[in-house]
Amino acid sequence: MHKIFYTWRFYSFGREQYQECMSNVINNNLLTLRYGNIIVTIVAVFFSLFPVMFERDDIQSLFIKIGIRLCFALAALLMSFYANYLMQQLNISKRVIYIFTAFFFANIMLLGTYIDVWSNPNTMAAIYPCFLICALLMFINPPQFNLILTISAVTVFLVSAFIFKELNDAVFFVFNTLVAGSLSLFFSWHITKLRLGLEISANDLEEERNKYVDQSITDELTQLRNRRDFNATFQRFLSNYRTSDEWLCVALADIDFFKFYNDHYGHPQGDECLRKIGAALNSLASIGVYAARVGGEEFALLWFEKDPSHVDKIINQWTSSIRECKIEHEKSKVNKYVTMSIGVFIVKCGTHADTQFCYDQADKALYSAKSSGRNCAVITGDEIKQYKIAPKDE
Repeated sequence: MHKIFYTWRFYSFGREQYQECMSNVINNNLLTLRYGNIIVTIVAVFFSLFPVMFERDDIQSLFIKIGIRLCFALAALLMSFYANYLMQQLNISKRVIYIFTAFFFANIMLLGTYIDVWSNPNTMAAIYPCFLICALLMFINPPQFNLILTISAVTVFLVSAFIFKELNDAVFFVFNTLVAGSLSLFFSWHITKLRLGLEISANDLEEERNKYVDQSITDELTQLRNRRDFNATFQRFLSNYRTSDEWLCVALADIDFFKFYNDHYGHPQGDECLRKIGAALNSLASIGVYAARVGGEEFALLWFEKDPSHVDKIINQWTSSIRECKIEHEKSKVNKYVTMSIGVFIVKCGTHADTQFCYDQADKALYSAKSSGRNCAVITGDEIKQYKIAPKDE
């Protein structure tokens, strides 16, 4: 029994997938509630004209019927405004949507009960079953919620029918309402299942697309971004920046004597060295630094600064993360461990400099770092006098 209920509830999609997709679908019910309530308003106003056109009751009874039906129209109109308000909010609770849906459903069912039973006890009930079917098919809800709504609607109608209608018509009312409720549940279940299936397919396609996009912009060896993503990100950083950002920093770096490292330790060990360097640079993302591998042993970094003097802090953290790797390099001419030479160019946000100019300037700073002994950083900029950051004592 539990297995049957589980399959019915989660449609064999899996619990987590069901809940994720249902959360996305439930939010679409707000749009349905907005337009559904407008439709109910129009229908209620239309039915309020019936007593005047087709019934011959006394004036007081006519005004009572018209007034009650207009009250249903007013309630639906107010709920339409509320749905429009909720659509403009962020992170709406699913519970709020469920409660709102229940109020909408109750308004329709009470209107149908009033028209078919309370105000016309001597007529055959046909409007209420139609309302019941239409109301359930309008929304994508969990099947247990639809079941509760259906049972509540059928119960209210049958109790009212047995009280106000002739007993001879009771069998017809019971049959008519039960058939309508069963058809509503059946079709709403299949519509919901189809909608969730489409949502899951769309999510799967989106995940596949993101996977391939991520693979196309990620360096497989170091798990840093590749040159393609660096070029796109560089252009975006240069043209789109926050008002609080005043300087864009472009840094290029080479591993010192990496060819000697590969020749001595072998290419597999060289790949492992690059992986460790990549992991160290990836850790800088926590402080807002973008890192990419743009060549064999060449890396590039981008970040914003409010004050150019803060660049030294980033460089020191960068070089410290490399030192902490403690990658032995016997053939290095500057240190027994792997080191890097770094060139940084700082450009003021909002200038007309292009990416190629900034890249060339950072490359010149890198060349200066290599020329001045390697294992250091050279910082330069249009409005900054070039200076060098030497490595700290180890």
